[in-house]
Amino acid sequence: MKRLSWNLVAELGVNILAPWAVFSLLQPLYGDTLALMGSALPPLLWSLFELIRVRRLDAVSVVVLAGILLTVAATAFGGSPKLLQLRENAVTGLIGLVFLLSLCLRRPLLYHLAAATFARQGAEAAARLELFIATPKGGSFFRHLTVLWGAGLILQTAIMTWLVYLWPIGRYLLLSPFIGYGILGLLFAGTFWYRRSVRAV
Repeated sequence: MKRLSWNLVAELGVNILAPWAVFSLLQPLYGDTLALMGSALPPLLWSLFELIRVRRLDAVSVVVLAGILLTVAATAFGGSPKLLQLRENAVTGLIGLVFLLSLCLRRPLLYHLAAATFARQGAEAAARLELFIATPKGGSFFRHLTVLWGAGLILQTAIMTWLVYLWPIGRYLLLSPFIGYGILGLLFAGTFWYRRSVRAV
């Protein structure tokens, strides 16, 4: 429990306070654009550290790694501060769009993310998931969740894009993560509620 608390504090610090602090330190010396690029480094390095620490490349890790690479690419092309912020938010929207496009597949992307999680729990849990997805209820469950997450991530992108134009950069860096985490929290809460309502695995 203590270790979990420290991990949570570290993650919140790296993803919320560190970007704002880096921007505040660099902006007077180098301007908005370079300061904004520098503010993206702490969460990117933290995500890479977590991937290396886990030492396992599964579907979840691939999504995280894809987000990191897309964010790096968006930052590397440069541009105005607003454009950099918009590109970074576009990564979340792109992932949401990929979720929705995966509905065209026999098994949507969310199923593969769930399979990666169940595989960590052992062979019995993975087999239970396979039995569930083979039922009509299981197929419908993952398709509904895919719509929820795809639409939710695109909505998050729309809200963050609006805030880019509404708030100064410093306020955006400090407050927008709370909104982002709040939306993700609602998506997870909706997932757990729906899972219980249909008595899924």
